[in-house]
Amino acid sequence: MEKTKKLTIDNRIDYGVILPVFLLSLIGILSLYVALDHDPNRPEIASMLIKQGLWYLIGVVSIIVIMHFSSKLLWRLTPIFYGIGLLMMGLLLKFYDPFLEQQTGSKNWISFGGTTFQPSELMKIAFILMLAYVVTMHNVKYRDRTLKTDGLLIGKMALVAIPVIVLILLQKDFGTMLVFIAIVAGVFLMSGISWKIILPVFLAGLILGAGMIYLVTTDTGRDLLNKIGFKAYQFERIDLWMNPFHSDQNRSFQPALAITAIGSGGLFGKGFNVSDVYVPVRESDMIFTVVGENFGFIGSCFIILLYFILIYRMIRVCFETNNEFYAYLATGIIMMILFHVFENIGANIGLLPLTGIPLPFISQGGSSILGNMIGVGLILSMKYQKEAGIAD
Repeated sequence: MEKTKKLTIDNRIDYGVILPVFLLSLIGILSLYVALDHDPNRPEIASMLIKQGLWYLIGVVSIIVIMHFSSKLLWRLTPIFYGIGLLMMGLLLKFYDPFLEQQTGSKNWISFGGTTFQPSELMKIAFILMLAYVVTMHNVKYRDRTLKTDGLLIGKMALVAIPVIVLILLQKDFGTMLVFIAIVAGVFLMSGISWKIILPVFLAGLILGAGMIYLVTTDTGRDLLNKIGFKAYQFERIDLWMNPFHSDQNRSFQPALAITAIGSGGLFGKGFNVSDVYVPVRESDMIFTVVGENFGFIGSCFIILLYFILIYRMIRVCFETNNEFYAYLATGIIMMILFHVFENIGANIGLLPLTGIPLPFISQGGSSILGNMIGVGLILSMKYQKEAGIAD
């Protein structure tokens, strides 16, 4: 009887999700050690590694707890989570960390007891839950889809998204805003909205993207953006992306050195804990440069493969669930992680401008680790609850 019970519990856990997360977290600890060990500012390596390890531990505990949340419980708690998230984001405008605001230009950090935290990382999860909640409620009410009901759904999604986007803009955190937009786009495409609406929206997005490129690359466009609140450092990030090896080394320092560090790793890398190229803020946004320099092209591809496996397993869970709420929830989490990976690695290798987005499970940062771990916990809860026979 005990053996049968053990096998049943094991079958309820998706190890295909857990394994890549474990390996990415292990690589994160090792990469953080290399980045700190070669930091000329001589940080307290042991204490920072312990702190990072504690965040991983808190994340694991969160996964275990969340796995036991039924869909009914999540459904009831979702509006509460969303409301608390909005409150935290609103309070952040007043109680942000002034030192980090001066360094980063964003009011997205709060500090207490020597520890900094980014509420927007947890807001991403609450936002995904609320989007899934709204879309599911709408689709249950309007089984016969028309352009009118689809337009009503878009309006409901906008009501969920606009307050969050506004708060993010007030915090001057453009990179995080892009993550929220990616989440909305993923849920939007999966919500069953007619292609007659999706196609014009897609074309409008292309036109908007082309317009933004024109605005940030021309003097006339930049004058207009300056009038509506864009800052000099935001334009500088665009300039550094377009020309990382600028003759002014003070301006092109970080992106140029990131590309140099990754390229210097060659095919197989220089070996563990070798750092011949110094890259500023390597432990967080630029952690991928450690992998590129130490383990080369092969090691970098292995990291990307782990993310592909993780995303693939999450998509499998999304298709296997018979719960509509879970399906939209999984879509949002997949888009969140996928966009983080795409933007971070793209910025490290010079394909995209720097936006300050961390690499999931690898970059230093407790709030990022906790947010991603909660997302993994929600994915795991789908199979755990389904196999237990209690998911609706």
